[in-house]
Order: sequence, then structure tokens, then C-alpha cells
Amino acid sequence: MNFLAHIYLSFDNKEITLGNFIADHIRGNKYKHFPDNIQKGILLHREIDTFTDSHPIVRQSSKRLHQNYSHYSRVIVDIYYDHFLAKNWHEYSDTPLDEFVESFYDLLEDNYDLLPMATKRMMPYMIADNWLLNYANLAGIDRVLHGMNRRTKNKSRMNFAILDLEEHYLDFENEFTSFFKELITFSKQKYISLCED
Repeated sequence: MNFLAHIYLSFDNKEITLGNFIADHIRGNKYKHFPDNIQKGILLHREIDTFTDSHPIVRQSSKRLHQNYSHYSRVIVDIYYDHFLAKNWHEYSDTPLDEFVESFYDLLEDNYDLLPMATKRMMPYMIADNWLLNYANLAGIDRVLHGMNRRTKNKSRMNFAILDLEEHYLDFENEFTSFFKELITFSKQKYISLCED
């Protein structure tokens, strides 16, 4: 899953949220110096990714893209799924998306010193362009996909993936909706288990 889903699946626990968000910038076991709940957020992130990567619905979404994007298709699906979460946010949260996002940006700024360097480098762009809120519209997703393509030195061709999203929009949305119900249940169980340890 992509940024918005990981933040949402931290269940309003600030330290878990931080860990869940920075986890992609932490390699192996190089997380032991963080406060306990941030460590748990990193572990939760990894559990979510493992569940997602092996799930048949996600694989079905990914397969639709594989011919055009090869191993980048999974990354594209993560971005698509964040779009559907943002677009249908009112079905998942009573807090409006703009408020949720602003609160998250405040959390990052309040804990700036704890963030890994890669997160610190990304953060100004994320906030300035309001990535999380703009996931809700296709123009925002298009910008993200173009940015990802630039980062792969145009090898991924992800800048074309907006066309696949538009062509198979309902298929991807239905797959997201079915999968995300299961992911929420799984993540809640893992969250409770981690917090009990």
C-alpha cells in the first residue's frame, strides 16, 4: 500500500503513524534506536506490505498492468489504491480528508528530528504539493505517476499508467474496495497484537 493507506491503518496512534510512514526508509533491523511505538509502527508497515503483496485481489489488479509495466505494476497498483481510498474517504473516516492530512503534516513537523534523512528530503515536496489530499483526483494521481517515472529515469513508463486507470477504472475500484475491507481487519488485529506486546 501507499502513503495514505499506511497512515490510515495506524488507527490514530501518533507514534505508530510515524513508524508506519517512515518504514520504507528503514532497512533491515536499523529501527531499534526509535521509541518503542515507532518501532511497532515500522513492524506494522511490514506486516501490511506482506499481506498486500501476497493477496490474490492485489495480484489480479497488478496482472492487468504487467504487460505494460512489468515489475513496476505493483507500485502503480499501490498508487491507484491510495486514489480510491482518498476519493471514497468519507466511507472510511468521520474526519474530513483535508483535516486528517493537515494533522498528519503537523505530526511530521513536530517530530522532524526523528525522521530518517530520506523522509526529511521528501517531506517538503509532499507538503507543498499536498500529495495526500490530491490523491483524491485523477490530476493528482497523474502528477504522482509522472514523478515516479522521472525517478526511474523514464524506464518504468509509469507516466502512461493514468490511461490504464481511466480505461479499467471500475475494475480497479471494485478490487480496491473488496481488498481494503480485508486489509483493515488484518491491520487492526496486527495493531492490537503489537500494542499488547
